[in-house]
Amino acid sequence: MSEFKSGFVALLGRTNVGKSTLLNLLVGEKVAATANKVQTTRTAIKGIVNRENSQIIFIDTPGIHKPRTKLNETMIETSFGVISEIDLILFVIEATSDEIGRGDMRILEKIKESHKKTILIINKIDLIKKEKLLNLIELYRKEYDFEAVIPISSLKEKYREIILDEIEKNIKPGPAYYDIEEYTDQTMRQLAEETIREKALILLQDEVPHGIYVEVEKMKLRKNKNKEEIYDIEATIYCLRNSHKGIIIGKDGNMLKRIGQMARIDMERNFGTKVNLKTWVKVKEDWQEDTTIVKKFKLQ
Repeated sequence: MSEFKSGFVALLGRTNVGKSTLLNLLVGEKVAATANKVQTTRTAIKGIVNRENSQIIFIDTPGIHKPRTKLNETMIETSFGVISEIDLILFVIEATSDEIGRGDMRILEKIKESHKKTILIINKIDLIKKEKLLNLIELYRKEYDFEAVIPISSLKEKYREIILDEIEKNIKPGPAYYDIEEYTDQTMRQLAEETIREKALILLQDEVPHGIYVEVEKMKLRKNKNKEEIYDIEATIYCLRNSHKGIIIGKDGNMLKRIGQMARIDMERNFGTKVNLKTWVKVKEDWQEDTTIVKKFKLQ
């Protein structure tokens, strides 16, 4: 039997290139919030893939963007900070670009500095013609000696094994760092917070920007009268202003009800138990500049 391998792999890319969707596909479980919005991921989330001869630990980093707040600065610091700690980079770009934009070039420069093994993932190939893809591959190949270039559509299952096989080829022999039953090192509380925030982002569309964060204040497992396990979860959605609070709650509390309902269904599926979820909305102006809150988004 071949020697067991293990390695830490970072997903790097600009905001909204599909890194979280790709992470969920590779891990086969919901570990990262995916909404069709920029900056969905705020912290570096670990997803774990256990294969017969390897354990691959993925780190999904926040998308690279122009920082405007302390929170944004922390997110970018987290993204670039992981490079020194990992064995391999998955650099995710969009197939729709005609050239190497400023954001992608900034990431490329960091990759060049690190001399790390890197696989280029070109996502959303379903949106372009083949000639355009070949031109893009040529452009990037001139910039860096990638271990492989894999064009994909991250929503399609068939790419999963192709990427995992390529990663396995490029990591070294090593131990399993996590129990083979685990698929993330996020706590249940963090997963609950991520789930609620994701549903809020999906349902609120563009009305409320990324000025929300979720805090789970209570999470307790108990047995109900039928002796079934149930999680009691109480969470607060914080937003930046009163007008946002009104939108999040919605007419007759309907929006908050929908967010809670969608989050509960997802949590029950992920946790394998019933969930009793209660949510509140509070205004916390300037939370994005509050060091104690922003600290939560640093790479642990």
